[in-house]
Amino acid sequence: MTKLAKYLKSSAGLVVAIVALLFLQAHCDLTLPEYTSKIVNEGIQQKGIEDGVPEKMSAGTKANLELFLNDDGKSLLDQYYTQDGDVYVLKEHIKSSEREELADTLSESEMMLVSLEQMGSEDSAFGMDSSDAMQLPEGVSALDAVKQLPQETRMEMLQKLKEKTADMPDTMTAQSAILFVQEEYEALGEDLDSLQIHYLLRTGGIMLLIALLAMMASVLVTFFSARIAAVVAHDLRNDVYRKVIGFNSHEFNQFSTASLITRSTNDIQQVQMLLAMGFRLVLYSPILGIGGVLKVVKTDVSMSWIIALAVILIMIVIGVLFKIAMPRFTKLQELIDRLNLVTREQLTGIMVTRAFSAETHEEERFEKANQDLTRTNLFVNRCMTFMMPVMMVIMNGISVLIVYSGSYAIDGGTMQVGDLMAFIQYAMQIIMSFLMIAMMSIIIPRANVAAKRIYEVLSTEPTIHDPAQPKQPKANEKGTVEFSHVSFSYPGADEKVLDDISFRAEKGQTVAFIGSTGSGKSTLINLIPRFYDVTEGAVMVDGVDVRDMAKKDLCDRLGYVPQKSTLFSGTIDSNIRYGAPDATSEDVKQAAAIAQAAEFIEEKEGTYEAPIAQGGTNVSGGQKQRLSIARAIAKKPEILIFDDSFSALDYKTDVTLRRELKKQTADTTTLIVAQRISTILHADLIIVLDDGKIAGKGTHKELMENCEVYRQIAKSQLSEKELAG
Repeated sequence: MTKLAKYLKSSAGLVVAIVALLFLQAHCDLTLPEYTSKIVNEGIQQKGIEDGVPEKMSAGTKANLELFLNDDGKSLLDQYYTQDGDVYVLKEHIKSSEREELADTLSESEMMLVSLEQMGSEDSAFGMDSSDAMQLPEGVSALDAVKQLPQETRMEMLQKLKEKTADMPDTMTAQSAILFVQEEYEALGEDLDSLQIHYLLRTGGIMLLIALLAMMASVLVTFFSARIAAVVAHDLRNDVYRKVIGFNSHEFNQFSTASLITRSTNDIQQVQMLLAMGFRLVLYSPILGIGGVLKVVKTDVSMSWIIALAVILIMIVIGVLFKIAMPRFTKLQELIDRLNLVTREQLTGIMVTRAFSAETHEEERFEKANQDLTRTNLFVNRCMTFMMPVMMVIMNGISVLIVYSGSYAIDGGTMQVGDLMAFIQYAMQIIMSFLMIAMMSIIIPRANVAAKRIYEVLSTEPTIHDPAQPKQPKANEKGTVEFSHVSFSYPGADEKVLDDISFRAEKGQTVAFIGSTGSGKSTLINLIPRFYDVTEGAVMVDGVDVRDMAKKDLCDRLGYVPQKSTLFSGTIDSNIRYGAPDATSEDVKQAAAIAQAAEFIEEKEGTYEAPIAQGGTNVSGGQKQRLSIARAIAKKPEILIFDDSFSALDYKTDVTLRRELKKQTADTTTLIVAQRISTILHADLIIVLDDGKIAGKGTHKELMENCEVYRQIAKSQLSEKELAG
């Protein structure tokens, strides 16, 4: 996958935006449990009072608090409170750090005042009773008695209380401060129910806004991810297509046609799916997981071992499944290749299959390929399906373990109910982040295999490519083809297909090639448009070695009619114009007339706009061959190459076509590969090939006199009368 990362460069801005949005979404998701905790702890249990800092208090309460404050503490009260009659009101817009400082300062005094109120009761919150202070006269409260004591004595009492409460949880002292504030509000006539409802609505509103913000971030990430995935898939398809178009037969032998189709479609689709989901899951998972761990540590360190246990269990499950399933993902793509290959062979060879009544055999071949793919798919899907229940068991087990351990913490006063709820939410978020990775483990291995297969195509360098500095033929030399001591053998083969071939075709000449099957006729012709490069010697067009010419410049000079005629879906007109898009209607009609195709074209509904099916399946073999010839003629090339392109034509059409061709293209060099002697009787030069070597060359008359191979071919095809004529 990393080798294809360069395709993300064009979408770098969107990638940065996605990462920023994922951090925003994670921040929102990790903030919500804090507010859940606040609603439970502060909104429900503390009746909407956040901390031990009263928003307002009576002058008497302020005086009581100052009994246990030093000069700095008293100064802090005067700094943050303003007097409004008999009530002191907290100043607006104080910083959170300043509020925390004030809460710490007041907590000890508030704790002392609550303790004095509870003095003598059996359930004193801090374990103080009358013996800790003094014997009180009847009708005199502990607070009134303390007011009569010197400041030093009051500070000693405070220090003694601090020593007794040193081992107590912070939550108990915090609750003492909250209780003090509640009693103060009640004394001032405040409606605590209204205060609580206001707090719940305000906090709930903030949670709703955070949730909406997280949703917007998630929607944008989805939108941007889909766009990036589509752009990358588009670019990959383009590059794979351009690379494959540049392949020659040697490269095509490395990859089957079915495999190249799979790599261009299914494999790229796997990568696209990974990118579409990967940003939302693969990138988001570590952000959420790490953030959740930090929040858990901040909430309660004592239960962090539960999270560590969950992570270890999940990693073990994912690791085992990866070990088992990963090899099958590679096998899966190969089996898709195989199924495509079998299907393609059967569809293209359907007529042969029916002719030989081999439907049963082909059904068995398809069924085997289909069954192999199905079995592998089932195995992989079962592995991945098994993973989800295991993950859910781990998640639910961790939830139970957290509740069990948290209940003891709540009972011991070291944790509040809201904190436990937040801890559970953080734990679920951490586990969910690993669940996301587990979900992606279904896609990542397969996409990784697909990416490697795509990269194999992209990294394959064609053996035939344009020269660094292409040469241009001289202006006065056109239409010449020369083979100079050419030898050729296929890549990896030891034997030569062609051996020491030399000849020259001048402008306007017709040169024909004939020989037995496998003598190298088509191979020789295919060296001219550089479907292969020669092993030895040189092929020259217009006086320049074809290896020194740009391929486009070379092909612009050639008109090629292959042995197997190929038409493209479209119309008759579009097929004839294929090599000459700018050709006029007259040029198209003239080319069709020379190719003897005009007659059957005029009989079709729509004439030149009549549709051609994919592969030309709606026209006969002879019609397809004539349209292929018309396509080459319409290009008006310097050199026309016919690779056994008259085989599907009857004798009369063959003679008429060649006569018109000679008449209308007198200045065009024509190279013809033929099996029939009658096709090449009047060629200017006939080259006879035998086992890849030239067995003879000359005119028909000359070869009949001095070439035994040619004589044998001629006698096998022509009567004595025709030979004498």
